Amino acid sequence: MTDKVAIIDVGTGYTKMGVAPNSTPQYVIPSVIGIRDQKLSSTITKKTGLEELDFLIGDEAVSNSKAYPSEKFMSHGIVSNWDHMEKFYEQCFYKYLRLNPEDYNVMLTEPPLNSPENREYLAEVMFETFNVKGMYIAVQAVLAICATWLSKNQTSQKLTGTVVDSGDGVTHIIPVSDGAVIPSAIKHIPIAGSDFTKFILEMIRDREPALPSDEAMQIARNIKEKYCYVSNHMVREYEKWDSNPQDYFKKYEGVHSVTKKPYSIDIGYERFLAPEIFFNPEIYSTQHTTPLPVLVDTAIQASPVDCRRALYSNIVLSGGSTLFKHFDKRLQKDITSIVTKRLAEHERKSGVAPTPIETKVISHHFQRNAVYFGGSILAQSGQFASLVHTKAQYDEYGPSICRVSPTFSSLM
Repeated sequence: MTDKVAIIDVGTGYTKMGVAPNSTPQYVIPSVIGIRDQKLSSTITKKTGLEELDFLIGDEAVSNSKAYPSEKFMSHGIVSNWDHMEKFYEQCFYKYLRLNPEDYNVMLTEPPLNSPENREYLAEVMFETFNVKGMYIAVQAVLAICATWLSKNQTSQKLTGTVVDSGDGVTHIIPVSDGAVIPSAIKHIPIAGSDFTKFILEMIRDREPALPSDEAMQIARNIKEKYCYVSNHMVREYEKWDSNPQDYFKKYEGVHSVTKKPYSIDIGYERFLAPEIFFNPEIYSTQHTTPLPVLVDTAIQASPVDCRRALYSNIVLSGGSTLFKHFDKRLQKDITSIVTKRLAEHERKSGVAPTPIETKVISHHFQRNAVYFGGSILAQSGQFASLVHTKAQYDEYGPSICRVSPTFSSLM
């Protein structure tokens, strides 16, 4: 009988959790914790029936932020407060998943370049506090590649590819060869989902006096998720809008949660300008001006020569900020253009025509939860039981066994 596996993917913005073989997470909650403020009057908590709780997590922490000020314990994928992280895991196990961790193997995720010390501390928390049966710490990029195996665009189950992972806080470009990350080639962009939301908010706030200030951020987030798309060319897109504005301008209508008054907001050029930040970041930031396609190409060129073709042919998308309509097509077009120009320059200088390089960007239905879905696939594989770190191993050798987790081989 296959051991039961719980999967918890804690990201900077959101946490996805569930039990294999579920293909989608059972719960998706904000990665925040609210610690009760003892200085506040107990009146607030008594009204909500929360007076006996010391802390809350996820949506409860956000909705009760007056009595339980919300704090993030993750920064760019790295744990910044281990005490809060431990409390967060406690609620994930017992309140949300409602399982006894002693009966489960647990698959946890980590960003690239996570320190060995963080892995050891995570092992101590899992084995000593929760007494889990076994644990495996998987690199998020590797799981994202596994999530493409069931995609109609994928033709083989390989563990080599370039992962473009963009969530709420940061965007990473991570080359992976045979299940192992190439650390020296990793690139990152300090631009992700929250930046697009802020950009949209700035644009609509300048022209919409009816915008409710207390709901403005959520409105901007809704516009981003429902109306934004990636254009093929920014200047030409402006021309299309100006020639047929009735086809592109939209209206966002809502009702204020407190006053119950309806409001209407015009949605304009931010529909394509927000995602355009990926390809022309100078419209948003003066600190970072390198387009995403250029960074993807740079990351692959920084990888070993013998795996570059495979990295170009399997560019994998992961995270909610890669879900913009036409994002995959624009990224593939721009990377192909960069590669084609380099090959043409090589031919001009050498007089020898190089072998063409295939560039392929893989998108699929599980993109938003790609890391969780990839973890679910690997948790069901025959290799998982032999690669997981067990409680017996921890008791014998200590937390150092988790400094490195064995990598999966191709399952073909």
